[in-house]
Amino acid sequence: MCVHTRKPDGLHPKPVSHCPVIDTGQSEWRSFTFTTICMGFRPRQAYRQPSPIANETENTMSNSNIQQEAQDIHDQLPESVDASPEDIEERLTTLVDDYRVPLDEAQRSVVSTYLSDSDVDRDDVSSEDGNEQVDLEEITEAEQWVDITAKVADLWEPRSDSIAQVGLLGDETGTIKFTKWAKSDLEALTKGQVYRLGNVVTDEYQGQYSVKLNRTTTIEALDRDIEVGDDTTDAEGALVDIQSGSGLIKRCPEDDCTRVLQNGRCSEHGEGEGEFDLRIKGVIDNGDTVQEVIFDRDATEQVADITLSQAQEMAMDALDTSVVADEIREVTLGRYYRVQGPELGRYLLVNEFEQLAEMHDPEQLLITARSI
Repeated sequence: MCVHTRKPDGLHPKPVSHCPVIDTGQSEWRSFTFTTICMGFRPRQAYRQPSPIANETENTMSNSNIQQEAQDIHDQLPESVDASPEDIEERLTTLVDDYRVPLDEAQRSVVSTYLSDSDVDRDDVSSEDGNEQVDLEEITEAEQWVDITAKVADLWEPRSDSIAQVGLLGDETGTIKFTKWAKSDLEALTKGQVYRLGNVVTDEYQGQYSVKLNRTTTIEALDRDIEVGDDTTDAEGALVDIQSGSGLIKRCPEDDCTRVLQNGRCSEHGEGEGEFDLRIKGVIDNGDTVQEVIFDRDATEQVADITLSQAQEMAMDALDTSVVADEIREVTLGRYYRVQGPELGRYLLVNEFEQLAEMHDPEQLLITARSI
């Protein structure tokens, strides 16, 4: 909604519009007898002419930065992407100058557009500089291009046909999950073999870091062995709380995305049908300290003596998924466990567990659970 005011002397100079949705095509900064005030929009200070010298210097620096950024993007894109430095520069200029998008955001937008149009994954964009050789424990940031030397500690069954291999890499400092895409057409990794992996990209979800092998990754088998460091943690105590988000859940169906859907939406991929899964998010208390834990599907099925198909049937009969969490709570809450696994942020991911004979006083457990 715009409110236009005229000078009340009967004069009718050319109108000046400061409204972002109305362009008269006749704006002149020197005219101030006709103004446009837009609700929620703060008009520019139209009456002060900027310094021509300062404006020219600023434009020159901006154009120089955009040209350099365009060249950098061109150098990083795969050869299969049809993009010249001039085309990239034009797109960047439109976003930065016309739409006032910050240069770093414009860069990400342009790269995503080219990759989407060419059906190329972002993981296949090569790093423009030489990568740093890092230990696995040094991987603490996502979307970084690094080189690593590691042993294939374990291989798992891929969840999707688009994944060629998924498993665990390890070096002296610890372990990390890896994913190798099927379309990357890389050689198969062998369990127990040590490799030098060049140009892998890091990823992160809920505090857990991983690496992805893509088309640009180099694989070199080494004639050596690595003693994989132990990064597991132990905890022992009573399971005093089953947290929200436990029981029968749905995960994002997108490849290599394990995010839990909230109201049918993935925080990254939007709405989706989802795939059913089981888990327990709980708290173990030994009387002195508490440890938050996560039991994955396999561990949940064992500790709660329930299968995924049984949980689905139970929820369907009740038309309510919360009955599954109630059943798990009834079976596990108050029992004493010893658990072991890696720490992912504030949670311990339970790889192994043992139910112990000792039981806590139910009244005391109730008091403890309410205080968490």
